[in-house]
Amino acid sequence: MTEPADREHLRALGDFIRAQRRLAQLSLREMAARTNVSNPYLSQLERGLHEPSVRVIKAIAEALDLSAETLLVHAGLLDDDANGAGAEAPATEEAIRADPLLSEEQKVALLAVYRSYIEKT
Repeated sequence: MTEPADREHLRALGDFIRAQRRLAQLSLREMAARTNVSNPYLSQLERGLHEPSVRVIKAIAEALDLSAETLLVHAGLLDDDANGAGAEAPATEEAIRADPLLSEEQKVALLAVYRSYIEKT
């Protein structure tokens, strides 16, 4: 994977974590307390500045009441098929993220709804 693609992947993971944290109505401080990860580091993860370890991904998943596999897929450490999501999931999510007619809040909401449907199938 090229360096710009790596950065885009980290940004997408950070966006996903931020969206899930907001849906759980957690502040960064509350999330830091639940994960035993520092507030500044969580902020950097959400901005796509660092690649989290598997331990951090598992702690975040637990704090957000998600499966670790879901975050591992978004981190690029598992294939989508291993999490039960088909090959269409990334294209759908990318289309939502790329839509210039949607606000950031609308994108977060649509992604959350979309993911809730595919995780139950």
